[in-house]
Parts: sequence; structure tokens; C-alpha cells
Amino acid sequence: MGKIFFYAALALALVAGVVFAPEHAALAIHPMDQFIVTPLFGGDHISWYTPTNVTLWMGLAVVAVFALLVLGSSRRAIVPSRAQSVAELAYGFIYKMVEDVAGKDGVKFFPYIMTLFMFIVMANFLGLLPMSFTTTSHIAVTAVLAALVFFTVTIVGFVKNGAGFLGLFWVSSAPLPLRPILAIIELISYFVRPVSHSIRLAGNVMAGHAVLKVFAGFAAALGAFSFLPIFAITAVYALEVLVAFIQAYVFTILTCVYLKDALHPSH
Repeated sequence: MGKIFFYAALALALVAGVVFAPEHAALAIHPMDQFIVTPLFGGDHISWYTPTNVTLWMGLAVVAVFALLVLGSSRRAIVPSRAQSVAELAYGFIYKMVEDVAGKDGVKFFPYIMTLFMFIVMANFLGLLPMSFTTTSHIAVTAVLAALVFFTVTIVGFVKNGAGFLGLFWVSSAPLPLRPILAIIELISYFVRPVSHSIRLAGNVMAGHAVLKVFAGFAAALGAFSFLPIFAITAVYALEVLVAFIQAYVFTILTCVYLKDALHPSH
């Protein structure tokens, strides 16, 4: 019975798409327009110093982090407020992650990792607001975050271990003839880290927002049958809320893994 209902709804949606198809360009669906970078104060030219919508929403993400972690927990009440509870939960969650993954030596980097997580998760959640801009959907933003992680763990690895950090690329447990080949593979995978680190976050966030925009376009085009894509929008939006947290978590835990390799490079 459930399958019959599903196929009937799908058929109605297809028929409605033909009957109520948009004839005007105003109803055309352009899911990638929401990612266009525009200057805040008009004009078309963008220089490195030009304030843009990316600048604005990154600044709002920083303000949101400050409001939650500093203002929200400033009273330090025995019976915490909601903001203080969320701040304490985030603090404990990330601290435990750093300690479990990177070890006791990695705890000294907790402020940096906590800052990364809070900025990404706030930027992701702010991007779910109507008429907002999702900064983490741009590879330019996520690539900078990933590059900072890459250079940080590399510098830490050489400072703490010296030439011993190169042991990360030498798989001593493998048979000797295979070790040079594995070393090349390990070296390539190491330098690919910032690429995968940045694309994973930007790609997942961009894909989800594009899907929402497509379904919203369907809702505008289907007229009387707009309730069908609205159900899909609700489901995808709920998924996007989950993705907003998961992608921040994945970026952060990978940072902890890379930090662990830098602190303890031997295989």
C-alpha cells in the first residue's frame, strides 16, 4: 500500500510539473545563485579588501561563537542557563575528543581545535537561516581552514620530533622491498589531506543547499501540488541540520587524527 501511494504521488507530481510548468523566467530554478559572492555596498568589482556577503556572515559566525561561549557562560551559575549548558556541553565534547584521539599531548591544542569546531558549526547553522549565506559552502573558506590545519600539524611534527617526523611515511612493519613504494603512497596521501579536508566540508554543505533550492523551485512551479516538494524540503532541511553538525564534527576529528600523527609519527 505504501509503494502504491508513493508511486501515485510521484505520478501526480510529474503531471503537475507538465500542467503547471513555469512559462516565465521568474520561476526558473537557479540553485547555484545562492553561492554568488557579492559586495556589501554595491558595485561589481571585488578586491581582496572588499567587504562581501562572505565577510558579513563569517563575522556573524564569530559574533555567535563569542555570544555563546563568552556572554552565555559569563555568569557561571550553579544552575546553568540554556546558553551556558550548550557552551559547557560543547566544551566537554571537544575536550574529550581531543584527549581520546590525540592523547594527553594534544590537549594543549584544545583551544585551537575548539575554535575551529565552533566557527564551522556556527557558520553551518547560520547558513540554514532564510536569506542567509553559507560561508562554508565556498572552497576558498574551507581551503584556508584546511591549510591552517595542514601547516600547523606539519610544523608541530617537525618541532616535536625533528627528522623523526619522517617516520610517519616509513611503514616499518611492512616487508622491506615494499617500504619505498608505501613511503611514496604515504607522502602523496599526506599532501592530499588539505584537499580532501576542504572539499569534503564545502561539497557536502553546497550539495545540501542546492537540493533545497531545487525543491523550493519545484514548489513554486507546481501550483496546487506544491505540497509535494514542501514535504521533501522539510525532510531535506532536517537532514541539513544534522549535516551541519556532522560536517563540523568530521572536520574537527580529522584535525585531531592529523595532530595525533604529528605528535606520534611512528607506525
